[in-house]
Amino acid sequence: MSGHSKWANIKHKKAKADAQRGAAFTKVSREIAVAVKQGGADPEANFRLRMAIQAARAVNMPNESIQRAIKRASGEGDAENYEEVVYEGYGPHGVALMVEATTDNRNRTASDVRYLFSRHGGNLGESGCVSWMFQRKGEITVKAETFTQGGEDEMMLIALEAGAEDLKLEDGSYVITTSVEELDGVRRNLEAAGVQVESASLVRVPTNVVTLGLNEARSILKLVDALDDHDDVQNVFGNFDIPDEVLEQLEQEN
Repeated sequence: MSGHSKWANIKHKKAKADAQRGAAFTKVSREIAVAVKQGGADPEANFRLRMAIQAARAVNMPNESIQRAIKRASGEGDAENYEEVVYEGYGPHGVALMVEATTDNRNRTASDVRYLFSRHGGNLGESGCVSWMFQRKGEITVKAETFTQGGEDEMMLIALEAGAEDLKLEDGSYVITTSVEELDGVRRNLEAAGVQVESASLVRVPTNVVTLGLNEARSILKLVDALDDHDDVQNVFGNFDIPDEVLEQLEQEN
């Protein structure tokens, strides 16, 4: 499992629903705004907007709120001008981190992210300092329990026929990897084959990972959690791996 996937699973299991709902709504609203700015307000013609709407529905954002966010991003009402920024740096124990953010104030966000890195034993670096350790990929998740056509071998066959590069079973879900360019096509092909897609997104996959012990994992996750809790931060990716036994200990602590 990638560091990002494992951290996301931990975060989901310990989530405080009410507090996280507000934060989740803020993040998906900003993603919708950026998607509309880049590709227009028609989801059928804008794959990124379709992904953003899917992410909004996944956190139970009401449809009227989704439509309001689209209209606002289209210039109806009080338009918000967000831009995308990517920060790179090192956390404790030499773990490389990439932070994707959307902001209406680059100086404020950069200052906040730099502070969080420093506070948790890391260092914010220059652009390009760790990006060479990651590959941009598409990622599609399918809950194993919703796949009624067979087991992992059958899912692998369908995914490969749909144009996917790889498939892994992680924590009860099939995680399907695609190229960036083929993400939407693979998603459409899977759905045409009767597969219920849970999510589709662009991710940063590390080419090599650092395996963490309990204390190392604990300190890294404190930084990653702090970054993700910031309203401007959309995604955090790291080149770390947490063994299952360490993951179980962390879950027991929370």
